[in-house]
Amino acid sequence: MRPLRHLILFAIVAWGFADVCGGYFQEVAAADKFYRVVDGKADVRTYNGYRRYHAGCNHCHGPDGVGSTFAPSLVDRPRDIEEFRRIVRDGQSSSGTSVMRAFADDPNFAPYIDDIYAYLQARAEGALGRGRPKR
Repeated sequence: MRPLRHLILFAIVAWGFADVCGGYFQEVAAADKFYRVVDGKADVRTYNGYRRYHAGCNHCHGPDGVGSTFAPSLVDRPRDIEEFRRIVRDGQSSSGTSVMRAFADDPNFAPYIDDIYAYLQARAEGALGRGRPKR
């Protein structure tokens, strides 16, 4: 009887440990995500990123970040957050020619760069489809 109790106790402790660690690892994996989408519904930051993106970025980068004939997709090969911030703030040039203007002084975009990134990251990772996200 005693070995059975030890086995049951061990199983309960192992299950509890696995449950705690599983939750921890999910949180660590989610820590590098700027967005949160649950049951197809976007968090406030991601939804605001959608709104800000479609207020100005979509004119060049296409609806939902898919790109256009003159600006690249922002969801096919997403940049890391630091590079994204730098390009949006400082603009982008190619061979001395301005390709994308800087938005550092634009109050409609500069404070919301991370929100726009959250939206594009959710699109790139397939957490959000095309069109207006649910709130």
